Formats: sequence, C-alpha cells, structure tokens
Amino acid sequence: MKKINIATPAIVFSNVSELSVADKLLMDKAIEARKKAYAPYSKFNVGAAILLENNEIILGNNQENAAYPSGMCAERVAIWRVGSEFPDVKILKLAITASSLIKKVDKPIGPCGACRQSLSEYEIKQKQPFQVLFMGEVGEIVKTESLLSLLPFSFDSSYL
Repeated sequence: MKKINIATPAIVFSNVSELSVADKLLMDKAIEARKKAYAPYSKFNVGAAILLENNEIILGNNQENAAYPSGMCAERVAIWRVGSEFPDVKILKLAITASSLIKKVDKPIGPCGACRQSLSEYEIKQKQPFQVLFMGEVGEIVKTESLLSLLPFSFDSSYL
C-alpha cells in the first residue's frame, strides 16, 4: 500500500480587476451569457464563455426545464456548441460565472461533476490543456491551467 496526495494548483484573484485584459474580456462575456440564462426554477444563473484558438468566443448559459433533469448546464451548452460548430479548433480558455436571484454568490463556483467529465473529453481530444477561470457573481476568481486538474482520476476512452 502507498499513500498519494493529489493537488490542484490554482491562482486566486481578489476580483475581476486583477485579471489580465484577455481574461477579463472572457469573464465579461461569461457574465453577458449568465444574464441570458433560463433558470426560472432554481433562480441560479450560470454563464460560460470559451475562447478558441481562432479567437472565436462561444457562449453558453444554463437552460432549465420543468422536467428538472431535462435542463442543461452552461458549460455543456457552450462546449457542445464548440464541438458542433468548431470541431477541429482548439480551446484555449473557459470562463464560468454564477449568480442567484435568492442570495449573493460571492465565492467561486466551479463546474459540476457532469460538466467536468464532459469538458475533460475535449481537453483529452485536443491533446492540450485549456485554462479554466471561475467565479460567483462577485469576489474571488480561481484560475487553473487545465480542466483535468479539476478532475483527478478521470474516466476517458482509454478505459473502453
């Protein structure tokens, strides 16, 4: 038996004003997308913006449904748009932001487990990591250099 430690390196910014110009632009696009989310049930709006190597920015936001499991997270809306519209273009960065109509979201909200799994497929496919930035409505922003750093022991096609 052996014990191992898994660590996820990240940079934490106090607020959006500390971000680089490029990262702030991408987060601003995610905020734009968040404001268009359809979340009448949870009142929890999420926006995502993906920067591609061709400088396209693809947006997504959460889409809820009265048949609750039929909705979709912002990250998967965005990544599947990338997959269908730009299947051979590499992803450079993903920005995510969340807010609530019920309470102030003042801590970083990372992608859920299902989104991490779906996003990992694209990072593995492109054989190149992409940065992930995530925040709440206000406050700190977390930045990682790779999606897979958020999903240790990930499951991928090599197991099939």
